[in-house]
Amino acid sequence: MKKLSFLAFILMLAFAATAVAGDPVTYAAKARQLIERGEYEQALDELKRASSLFPYEQSLKVNLALTYTEIAKRDMNAGRYAKAARSLSEARELLPGNRELTLMRGVALYLDKDYLTAASEFKEAGEGVDPLIYLGKIGYDTGDLQGALSYWRRAREMEPDNKMLATLIAKAERELPVESRMDKGFSSMFDLSFDAELPPGLSREVLDALESAYNSVGADLGLFPTARIPVLLYTKRDYGSVTAGPDWSGGLYDGKIRLPIGGITRITPQLRAVIFHEFTHVLIAEITHGNVPTWLNEGLAEIEGRKEFVHPGRNPNLVDASHQLPLVTLSGSFTSMDGQQAGLAYQQSYSMAQFMVNRYGWYAVQNVLKNLGERVTMEKAVAKALSDWSLDLPGLLREWQQALPASAGKAQ
Repeated sequence: MKKLSFLAFILMLAFAATAVAGDPVTYAAKARQLIERGEYEQALDELKRASSLFPYEQSLKVNLALTYTEIAKRDMNAGRYAKAARSLSEARELLPGNRELTLMRGVALYLDKDYLTAASEFKEAGEGVDPLIYLGKIGYDTGDLQGALSYWRRAREMEPDNKMLATLIAKAERELPVESRMDKGFSSMFDLSFDAELPPGLSREVLDALESAYNSVGADLGLFPTARIPVLLYTKRDYGSVTAGPDWSGGLYDGKIRLPIGGITRITPQLRAVIFHEFTHVLIAEITHGNVPTWLNEGLAEIEGRKEFVHPGRNPNLVDASHQLPLVTLSGSFTSMDGQQAGLAYQQSYSMAQFMVNRYGWYAVQNVLKNLGERVTMEKAVAKALSDWSLDLPGLLREWQQALPASAGKAQ
């Protein structure tokens, strides 16, 4: 009896294995369950195994391509653009000619700043509003405003009511008359455009300062970008008309470094400070993909700028003892503030960021930024980066407050 039971058990296992191995639908169903649980890599392994057993089963190829696509979406949401592009290449090999996959891969490559390959993908995706918008963005980011406008105007013909296109076109049309008369300069990592009215030789000194910032700030933040960085030098009059920024603005980074230059013939410590400040924004934007509170962004930029120049009479280590801005205010844009409030916002942001660097080191700050780049909240980014200190964001702020002079107020 025992022998018969054992044989029956072996036969049952063999039958089950045959049923699974002989049924691609079963593999697909299991893979879907894994995907629903977020276990994408396991789903991928399951479908690859099935595809090797049933190489001509089209449904498995479709499911495998969809799994690669889901993995790519996850990586794009987390800012892992190059990895997402590789997954989309795998998906497209399984579903050649799929326009959506081509477009998605183009977007991933664009966000990774691989502009040449991204442009090829968008052109392959065919005539349509989305490919044209991104081709225009590539032109804009690389300094070809005329080409950008050409793509965007074609897209507007297809969608006349597209508000985003209207905004992009208006911005480029505002900048084109100024930039079309600019001269050009280059260094190893920077593409410089500058007003022909500016003193000769100043552009070279600005490029030298940018290269110094590249090395110095890059060492602090642990990043040395490989994509070229556009920089524009304006007269103060043109800077105001192009950027429409607040009167107190001494520079701007919006994907391009924009600096107002006026009344100087040689680079000054003040201008070097602004260059270092704005270049810091370049690195923070690349690390965090824009997911960063303004106080941390501006605070770190102030640290780097103040290494080059500190305004006389300003105590770099003291927040105003009786006036502090709430954290919620410091987390949003400063551009709507008046000059006095903006000054306090920058000083408080500097104080908080400098405390983080002094107390926990640049490595911890780098980890906060990297965590933000994974699209987590500031609270989670700090808690993960400062886990060795058992600190979260409220704990960090309490330690900062305790380090201030006793008469200082409290951020809320």
